[in-house]
Amino acid sequence: MDYGKFKYETALKERESRKNQTHTIVKEIKLRPKIDPHDYGTKKGHVERFLKAGDKVKVTIMFRGREQSRPELGFRLLQRLADDVTELGFVEAQPKQDGRNMIMVIGPHRRAPERKVEAKPAPAPAQSRPVPSPRGEATASAPAAEPAVEAPAPTDA
Repeated sequence: MDYGKFKYETALKERESRKNQTHTIVKEIKLRPKIDPHDYGTKKGHVERFLKAGDKVKVTIMFRGREQSRPELGFRLLQRLADDVTELGFVEAQPKQDGRNMIMVIGPHRRAPERKVEAKPAPAPAQSRPVPSPRGEATASAPAAEPAVEAPAPTDA
């Protein structure tokens, strides 16, 4: 067997194996224990969007000052978030205190991700009108526009 042919075939196999690999992307959302309900809904929406796209989400709760003495508030918030997104993902790493932060990782369920697919532009109509020049000049090839003349409405006398 030719050595060049061997190297070529191994390179092809490596390229094929790379095609089937998926890159794991971890997105991060940061919260505070005292979060407003509307802000919580916004952050939850971001987590749902990431999970629908097939990405993992690392949820971090940042504690400041006296909040550090109440880690159960952060734990409850993370559990509530996990319950709200159970249909899209599951908890990969349970909430864990890490210094001033509490961290939890949520992964998507094993299914095909809903990636954005670019729609193909619609074919142009058969008769297209010329596009006016941005300089305001009339082009020689464009037909002159005729003014619209309205017929007077008949009147009953």
